[in-house]
Parts: sequence; structure tokens; C-alpha cells
Amino acid sequence: MDQKGKAEAFGALHHTGGILILPNAWDAASAAVMEDAGAKAVATSSAAVAWAHGYPDGDILPLPLLLETVQAVARVVKVPVTADIEGGYTDDLDRLAETIRAVIGVGAVGINLEDGRRDPDLHARKIEAARKAADGAGVALFINARTDVYLKSLAEGHAAYVETTARAERYRDAGASGIFVPGPSDADLIGRLADEIRLPLNMMLVAGLPGAEQLQALGVRRVSSGGGAFRAVYARLAKAVAGYLADGKADNFAGDPDGLGNLNKRFS
Repeated sequence: MDQKGKAEAFGALHHTGGILILPNAWDAASAAVMEDAGAKAVATSSAAVAWAHGYPDGDILPLPLLLETVQAVARVVKVPVTADIEGGYTDDLDRLAETIRAVIGVGAVGINLEDGRRDPDLHARKIEAARKAADGAGVALFINARTDVYLKSLAEGHAAYVETTARAERYRDAGASGIFVPGPSDADLIGRLADEIRLPLNMMLVAGLPGAEQLQALGVRRVSSGGGAFRAVYARLAKAVAGYLADGKADNFAGDPDGLGNLNKRFS
């Protein structure tokens, strides 16, 4: 399947079939493992990619490192790849358009673009610029517009709901393909958001979040693991290394010998 076909297939995953359960990778190996486990598409996690390169999350990762990561992921998987580009690493619309073209150029068919603490009107203009750049590249890029009203506590209670849904509508008008609302875990709130937002709703895996079956019943179309996979892997690594440093024994790294498969063969 070529890139245009992957873009169409990725978009369709948000409208047909069951909820899209999307794992977030940080390099080629993690993406390959996720695809081999059965993922229908693979995303990158901005936090995990930044941490893997020794940077904090938050529009600080040098763009060339992001592009190298997305290119490596797209090279080793056959499923669609969507890239978390944080806030686009710039608020300049021309530079953002260049970034969008570059991300498409290394194989992505979707992006996450977050508003953070930015003015929502600015974010809408950024979505418009991203859509125009993607259309010019001839790829139906899935623009997942993330709003951080809940994640960053920009408003509380009913005001947060009103602000989130208002931003979702503004971003829809600007050309977004989906809306990402990280933070909430309450089923009633998630259901009300799904009812009000007129685009596929994406939730992020957090403590207390309902399972995929319930999320689908609530109207959610996509759930992302975020940095959860990275944290799980590296927490296990930290524990294993501590044990190894204490006693030097191989069983600190013991696991299912067939669980990972032959990566040399996988990448050849």
C-alpha cells in the first residue's frame, strides 16, 4: 500500500469497525514490536521520542530527530504511521507548513497537533496551515487536533467542558480530522464530550480510564497509550539493571525467549 492508500486506510479506521486502539512507539524497534503484536496503526509519542533522545517533552526536541524517528518507524512497519509533533515546534505558519511537508515526506499519514497553553485562535490557524500543506502534498493527512484544557487545567468543572467543546468546533472548522482530549477518565464526561464533538474523539490512556469496549459504547473512536508503553518498558529495565548491578546474574534479564522474536530477521 502506498502512502496515499495508507492515509485513506488510517482515516477509515476512525469511522468504521471498532474503536482504534493505538499504541505509541518511540523508535523503529518499539514500532515493529507493536505492529507484530497486531496493531492496525502505530503512533509516535512526543514524550517518549523526546525522552529516548535525552530531551524533555514540550516542543524542545530538535526537529531533525523527530523526522529521523518517524522515518525509521515508517521504514520498518507496513501499517499507517501517525506522528505526534507536539505544537509543531513553531508558531510561525510558514515554518509549520514546511514541517508538515517534511513529516509527510518521511512517511507519516497522520499527526497530533496540540494547543497547549496557546491561544485557540492561533491553534486554529495552525491547523488551517497544516491542512493546506498536506493538501498541497496530495496526502489526506489525519490531523488529530489535541486540546489541553483538561490536561493542563486551563478551566475547571463545566467551564472546562464548554471550553473544550468550543475549541473542538473551532478546530473542526479549521480542518481538523479528529479531536484529542487527554486527561479525562470519567465515563459520564467522556460520553458527553463524544456526543457534543462532531469529529472522531480520541482519549489518552490514564489511570481509571474505561476499557476499550466501554469507550466505544460511549462514542469514542480512538484511544492512545501515550507515554505508557515507554514508562512500562523503562521501569522494567531500571529494575532489571538494578538487580544485575547488585548480583551480576543473567536471570535479572530473563523473560520469554520467544516473546520478542528474531529482530535481526525482522529487520533484514
